[in-house]
Amino acid sequence: MTSDTAHTGFGAHSTTADVLAGIELAGKTALVTGGYSGLGLATTRALTRAGARVVVPALRPDAARQALADVPGVEVDQLDLADLASVRAFALRFLRSHPALDILIANAGIMACPETRVGPGWEGHLAINHLGHYALTNLLWPALTAPDTARVVSVASGRNPAWRVRWDDVQFERGYDKWEAYAQSKLANILFARHLDLVGRPHRVRAFSVNPGWIRTPLQRHLAVEEMVAAGWIDADGTPAPGLFKTVEQGAATQVWAATSQHLDASGGDYCADCRITTDGSPTDSSEAARLWALSADLTGLDLVGRA
Repeated sequence: MTSDTAHTGFGAHSTTADVLAGIELAGKTALVTGGYSGLGLATTRALTRAGARVVVPALRPDAARQALADVPGVEVDQLDLADLASVRAFALRFLRSHPALDILIANAGIMACPETRVGPGWEGHLAINHLGHYALTNLLWPALTAPDTARVVSVASGRNPAWRVRWDDVQFERGYDKWEAYAQSKLANILFARHLDLVGRPHRVRAFSVNPGWIRTPLQRHLAVEEMVAAGWIDADGTPAPGLFKTVEQGAATQVWAATSQHLDASGGDYCADCRITTDGSPTDSSEAARLWALSADLTGLDLVGRA
């Protein structure tokens, strides 16, 4: 990755084109989960324009191929993050054909969905947003440690210092709340990146979590219009509140920046927003991150990174 030292003035309105200006990714392999819709699609387009070969694991491969039909340098494969057997099968196929992985962007996710149980009864947000990506990262570890350096970017959300992992009921078996479940999964994304960077650093794998900001994408598909009006996101006609939402290119900029900027070569484990590292309200408790890692290893039966 060539240096981007001349491009340090990024912010909320920066786009993927801005943060990739002067960066050459030819010869690099990237993987973007959910890379065919919303922020993922903008991320895939940006990385391919910079020369990367991008693998897009998709729950709906046919839909992904259609969405990416005009994007060169993309490979689509099937992956269901809610199904560990699917994650294992995808990882095996990937490792057979890709000796190295330079960038992994854990972008796919769900938000505020009705109560959903997957696998052995796992709550859907935790399973898809966190555990599936935890398992995928572990299973792709041989490819991530093959290049000189690799980056893992965990796409989280805007955070609240009051967010907590419900340690005594992580699967929300005693009362389900869609927003609490979503918040727990997004906090898990942040804590995951923090601990992954700790254990990955000796192997030249650095990790970051990012808040893309407010963007209108299919992520809001489970929300009723009335709910978004009541929250002040849109008016009764569906018009977004002025100045609230970024474009998808602006929203995807932070994850692209975190995946490619050489300004971050000496950093890791950080939470980023608006193309900058931020510490406001950051859950930096390493013991919480380690506890989540241990829980994830126990639930999935995987801890290849921790033993690497």
